[in-house]
Amino acid sequence: MSAAHLRLVQSDTASSTSQAAEEQARASPPPRKQLGQVLMEMGALSPDHLTIATALQKKRDVRLGDILLAHGFVRKADLYAALARQFNCAIADLRSQPPDARLIDDIGADFCIRNRVVPWKQVGAGTVIICSRPDEFATLQHEFPAHWGRTFLAIAPEEDILDRLVAMRHRTLTQRAENRVAGHESCRGWNSKNVLRYALTLLFCLSALFFYSTLAGFTVLVGWAVLTLLMNTGLKVVASYLYWKEGLKTPIDAPPSPHENDATRLPMVSIMVPLYKEREIAGRLVKRLECIDYPRELLEICLVVEEDDILTQNTLGRARLPRWMRQVIVPRGIVKTKPRALNFALDFCRGSIIGVYDAEDAPAADQILKITQRFTERGPDVACLQGKLDFYNARTNWLSRCFTIEYASWWRLILPGIEKMGFAIPLGGTTLFFRRHALEELGGWDAHNVTEDADLGMRLARHGYRTELVDTVTEEEANCRAWPWIKQRSRWIKGYAMTYGVHMRQPRQLLSDLGWRKFIGFQILFLGSLSGVLLAPILWTFWAFPLGLPHPLRGVIPDGLLVLLGTTFVAAELLTITIGIQAVAGAKHRWLRIWVPTLHLYYPLASVAALKGFVEIVTKPFYWDKTQHGKYDTQAAGPIITLGLKGDVGDITPPPQTRYRV
Repeated sequence: MSAAHLRLVQSDTASSTSQAAEEQARASPPPRKQLGQVLMEMGALSPDHLTIATALQKKRDVRLGDILLAHGFVRKADLYAALARQFNCAIADLRSQPPDARLIDDIGADFCIRNRVVPWKQVGAGTVIICSRPDEFATLQHEFPAHWGRTFLAIAPEEDILDRLVAMRHRTLTQRAENRVAGHESCRGWNSKNVLRYALTLLFCLSALFFYSTLAGFTVLVGWAVLTLLMNTGLKVVASYLYWKEGLKTPIDAPPSPHENDATRLPMVSIMVPLYKEREIAGRLVKRLECIDYPRELLEICLVVEEDDILTQNTLGRARLPRWMRQVIVPRGIVKTKPRALNFALDFCRGSIIGVYDAEDAPAADQILKITQRFTERGPDVACLQGKLDFYNARTNWLSRCFTIEYASWWRLILPGIEKMGFAIPLGGTTLFFRRHALEELGGWDAHNVTEDADLGMRLARHGYRTELVDTVTEEEANCRAWPWIKQRSRWIKGYAMTYGVHMRQPRQLLSDLGWRKFIGFQILFLGSLSGVLLAPILWTFWAFPLGLPHPLRGVIPDGLLVLLGTTFVAAELLTITIGIQAVAGAKHRWLRIWVPTLHLYYPLASVAALKGFVEIVTKPFYWDKTQHGKYDTQAAGPIITLGLKGDVGDITPPPQTRYRV
């Protein structure tokens, strides 16, 4: 069926819909033909393709139409024309005849998006409902308001339904994305004036203490800094011990098989990739995601783009996206953050497992298979799986080498140790996978938190869910320019501080939710980290002793205590070097070992970032300091590419992508 034929069918929508509604009211329809048979009668589907699609459907819990579209066996126009014939109803034209907004408000735009339906118009004593999945219409009828009367079916492509819903109710959907998380668990009520008042009070108290006695003031700061150092060092010691004690005993997981058995069917997986002003990275990202080894009819990639980001939209518009990739365009709102975009796009996802990648990510080809296998093996209390992160441009310069060592220490040694200690895991921003029901129960991400990942990790733990690490790696681009590095790290520090402040609003409730073990872990991970980067300059002053420079504690502090402090500082530094060498002991990173001692010059950058972050907590707490990617990407790929499908039936060149636009 040609596109011109489809437009001719759509142009006669009003009369055909009324006629179809009358026919539905007068008599029961005859036995319904199978979709494949209808498509073959139309000449839109070959027998060979139908055989392949039917075989795939028997193994996978997915609609035949989705399989046919994913593999390019039919055109979208032909599929919906066949569905209209199969269900004896009209194809609605939502562009020329938009739905009644009052009917949408009766049932809610979020319900319509989730079920891919939209109430269209009232016909006599009944209401016409447009569905993209007509096989679900009979079930959905029970949820429609009684005052709609009898409901009649019409059909439209899923993209047209979502397009129209966003266009008509974008304000409602945007507000929902910004306020999904319960108020007592969100930082949207963050009061900068109160924070400033507390900060000024603290500074006043410290100033008064220094005015009373410089020695007393400096002793308090040094004591706090040393306590923080001991907490962070103790965490590293335990993590390192567990790495050697248990890490090497863990059996290597067998590679997952891409062919699932009949008893355990692979689930539908939706991956959201937030993008913003990504001209350099967008084309390469699409090429990397195309390498994922997972059945295409069970995978969808949602490229989440802000409405005013014309740069990224145009870049993706020049690429030929496969049918299982599409843009979801997020309308303007009060805040512009990654978690807000993820919340908006969540309802557009069809999968029971929701994943998140960053713009510069290059995931392992078998990563999705490993994730689905682990979710199958674990109970429903495991609501999140976190993959490991690495960098593909470690050789760019000194900063990228140190960043790679730091990431290797965190992801390969310290974080696995934290998991074994039973602490709540602060999530990373990418290579995250969630059970959809748990994510929706928590309200998704806090749209106002600039480290939404760490916050979500804590909220999962507070609600009784667990997060596990999975031995799969996603490679990213290391931020290897000094000022962009400081900007990125300042956002992380600011978000950590706001997350700590939100969860410590009611310390007793937090203790009750987490238990003593996780509560102590929370204090070490958040308060310890924040104090460490903020107070590190206090510890640097002790270089004055070996250099013979003046120091407030010189001549006051006992020699024995001075030796003890010096020993502690040296031991902490040696431990950092030891952990760094352990972390890069593998074949890929072994060449980085000689650079590990230079971390002593790398970490002071975090203190500079901390000052910027703490200032922004008061001045602009919800500001998202964007990190630009694609500057030092060693995996060359052009920004405009043509893709083929990788699946069970070979490579097929797909038509252009779908975009949900306001």
